[in-house]
Amino acid sequence: MQPAQIEALQQELNQVLPYFENLQTTLHQVIVGQNQLVQRLLIALLGDGHILLEGVPGLAKTLSISTLAKAVQARFKRIQFTPDLLPADVIGTRIYNPETSLFEVKQGPVFTNFLLADEINRAPPKVQSALLEAMQERQVTIGQQSYPLEAPFLVLATQNPLEQEGTYPLPEAQLDRFMLKVNVGYPTRDEEIRIVEQHLNPAITPAIEPVLKAEDILAARKLIKRIYVDDKIKRYIVDLIYATRTPKDYKLDFDELIRAGASPRASIYLAHCARVHAFLNRRAFVIPEDVKAMAMDVMRHRLSLTYEAEAREYSTETIVQMILDQVQVP
Repeated sequence: MQPAQIEALQQELNQVLPYFENLQTTLHQVIVGQNQLVQRLLIALLGDGHILLEGVPGLAKTLSISTLAKAVQARFKRIQFTPDLLPADVIGTRIYNPETSLFEVKQGPVFTNFLLADEINRAPPKVQSALLEAMQERQVTIGQQSYPLEAPFLVLATQNPLEQEGTYPLPEAQLDRFMLKVNVGYPTRDEEIRIVEQHLNPAITPAIEPVLKAEDILAARKLIKRIYVDDKIKRYIVDLIYATRTPKDYKLDFDELIRAGASPRASIYLAHCARVHAFLNRRAFVIPEDVKAMAMDVMRHRLSLTYEAEAREYSTETIVQMILDQVQVP
């Protein structure tokens, strides 16, 4: 891409970006702190990828997602995942109509723009897998008929840490469908004081009105896809992912810690996220810092560690950080 083309694209980005900065400001009117969480929600929204939020109860995971849905004029549905949930409760089913003597399709809550899968790890794997086709193919098969889902379609899932009772680990195939996995932490002391004040005086929290339409999101996505990614940046992205598969090639000595490295989907998602990160930082081109900023949330749930890694108390975050520190930056 020529410098003149980048400059022209930059001007187009500058016209669109204020709308999403306004969206971010609107979210923070309700959500105290959690800056990274809010930014990652926007990145998933603009990057056309699903997001998984993990944290203990009470950290505004559900509130953040529901507030985003209110701020965007689009359809929103919520599924509270429970152990007795059935796949048909998610995607829908065929019901016999005695008046017409025909089977009719009753669409499930997956037919929406924003789907909040609350506490997704409280449902058994069979139900969790019911979302796979919708997340990857943007369609749902009921009986012998496939039904396309309306764009934008975004699954925003929450889960409690797996060591809590009554939870089921998500299948690796489903984890790989999530563009981002964000670990949600506790607020700071000052932020928690503001949270308490909001709940003691609800009048200080404004009602959320839509500030964007679904069409605005789709238009912004097309623009973001034009953001320039240099060949060196592409190679850097692939090197980060390959380091999870062949660490010795990058002078990393933890072959015995990784059972399975990240899939090619990780490279694709990391490139998409880096573009959105550049957009939110008012740039029409991607730099290595965009890649490094997004690498942890894109890669942490795509590594499968060995028992030896667990015994030595290595986490996927530790491995990813070692890779970021060792792989040469262009």
